[in-house]
Amino acid sequence: MKPVRERMDIISAYREVGSYRAAADICSTTPKTVKRIVETAQRTEAPPTEHNYDNVAELVTQRVDKTKGRITAKRLLPVARAAGYTGSDRNFRRLVADAKRNWRVDNHRGRRPGVWEPGDVLAIDWGAIGTLHVFCAVLAWSRIRFIYFADNERSETTLAALAACFEFLGGVPKTVLADRMGCLKGGVVANVVIPSPDYVRLATHYGFNPDFCEPADPASKGLVENLVGYAKSDLMIPEELDARDLRRANELARDWMEVVNAHPHSEICAIPAERLEVERELLGSLPELRAALGKVLYRTVDRLSCVRFASARYSVPTKHIGAAVEVRVADGHLTISHLGVTIAQHVVVVPGETSILDDHYGGPRPKPRRALRPRTPDEVAFCELGPVAELFIKGAAASGMTSLKGDLSVLLRLERSYGRDAIARALERAIEFGRFRASDVASILLAGQGVARPTRAGEALVTHLPVVASRSLEDYAMEINS
Repeated sequence: MKPVRERMDIISAYREVGSYRAAADICSTTPKTVKRIVETAQRTEAPPTEHNYDNVAELVTQRVDKTKGRITAKRLLPVARAAGYTGSDRNFRRLVADAKRNWRVDNHRGRRPGVWEPGDVLAIDWGAIGTLHVFCAVLAWSRIRFIYFADNERSETTLAALAACFEFLGGVPKTVLADRMGCLKGGVVANVVIPSPDYVRLATHYGFNPDFCEPADPASKGLVENLVGYAKSDLMIPEELDARDLRRANELARDWMEVVNAHPHSEICAIPAERLEVERELLGSLPELRAALGKVLYRTVDRLSCVRFASARYSVPTKHIGAAVEVRVADGHLTISHLGVTIAQHVVVVPGETSILDDHYGGPRPKPRRALRPRTPDEVAFCELGPVAELFIKGAAASGMTSLKGDLSVLLRLERSYGRDAIARALERAIEFGRFRASDVASILLAGQGVARPTRAGEALVTHLPVVASRSLEDYAMEINS
């Protein structure tokens, strides 16, 4: 029996020339052998299988090719029904899937894996869950990852997040690759994206090339899209982060970045933080003057040494009263600047509240002090006794003694009778025990120094004993006659 390869050659030769003798001459064999092999093959060949969709197969192939493999069986089925297809939906889906598979074989993009150079590309993108948005960036060569939470995706927020990313990296890459996000895009002409003026100014200030992905091409930014998914599944969902507490969200983001950047990356089999140390030498240097980002508001410092924003007050140093200052809000913080110098930073508070820093006023707020202003002659004379007179008056007023005004003349007479020092000591004792009537002070003066002085437990009890005449111990010595 001839080998399979020789039998296939004989069958092919017969199909080409159509004669046993001619095929035998081509294959160097006998006509009987050619006949036997051809008849055996014809008996074993299975007849072509017929399908209920054969009449629309050409239509499906044309539609798949026209739509570049994007049309679905659901959209194509009504057209096939109109063309005479009577089979099941499931069988038709198999036909469309086979047609798409065949189309992809002949029209494959031929993508190749990305090969990155150190310091070359930084890919950025936004993601969101509810009202909380996350800015994600990946440095392509070292795979270092950066995330930043915000409550919007406006242009000033994106530029501030990008500047914070440069600070985190310690340098500036050559190219920043972004999706065609509206906050950075000024327009599109002939598929060429025109960056917005603010983005161009930032790129010029930091010295990088702004680049944009192709439309509907996730493969070109898969690095950062994977990071968006990790940030959502590893941080935003487990921690139940909310846009109302951006400060806590960004603190957790910094802790998360320390962990993931210190762990070996599965793609490069290296630690991103260690690769960054090598790549940082090839990054562009940060400008000495940082860019002023965010929407700028101008305010005048009022006489309370505060500025108002969103119906709330924020303090500034008192030396800037009357000055025009710049106010910027980002990441839940309010920054106040004067002539390019930051003079105050506050956490944003709700409307109606006030954010005060004691350093702006030279220290903590002192307790309210109501100074005495004597007017009558008795008041003037009594206040001349010194601080004890002020304490006595305030204590009597706090106790609700309405007869204090008339008692002052009695206290002044006691002062003339006992002397200033005695009346001062009596007033001190009266304040200590809360006795503010003139009769109470007179009783203290009559008692003199023999009154008790209560002390707390454990303290020494000091009393004044009366002085009496005493004899020396020598007067009691016994005389011994020698």
